[in-house]
Amino acid sequence: MWSQEKYLRAFLFAAEAHNTQKYPGTKLPYLVHVSLVAMEVMSAVAAGEECDGDLAVQCSLLHDAIEDADITRSRLEREFGLAVAEAVQGLTKDRSLPPAQRLNDSIERIKQQPKEIWMVKLADRIVNLQPPPNHWGKDKVVKYHEDAQLIVDDLGAGSAFLAKRLRKKIKDYRQWL
Repeated sequence: MWSQEKYLRAFLFAAEAHNTQKYPGTKLPYLVHVSLVAMEVMSAVAAGEECDGDLAVQCSLLHDAIEDADITRSRLEREFGLAVAEAVQGLTKDRSLPPAQRLNDSIERIKQQPKEIWMVKLADRIVNLQPPPNHWGKDKVVKYHEDAQLIVDDLGAGSAFLAKRLRKKIKDYRQWL
């Protein structure tokens, strides 16, 4: 399972880190996104996935802190420890790479992390597979679908529960192709 205290600490940190951000395409606070990712991870843990629930839940709440909220890795390490800081860094896209290389690089770095981090990436894509924004062109929708398939193919072994959920979301997403 997971510690309620560690969950609350990570949730409040994420709330502050993403305080002014909005969930893309909505007027909702960005905290909705990380909360939904945490809910997916917590559902997998509750369904019996063998894992370090504290690591998985904390990282699900903090997974975008470096990438989207300008929180440093060193600050995460001070606040949450080395394992969480390394995991969040592993989940952070390398913006120095060309966009076409970022996902493959990210997946390779996640594969070097514990399976709890694989779970976070699976949960993140589950949450993100919503109807595509109106401003996306057909090519971007197709690419997002293909990327989701790559994620489940490469990281699905991290959680049978989340891989099954992601495969269903991928199937359902086909209606927008």
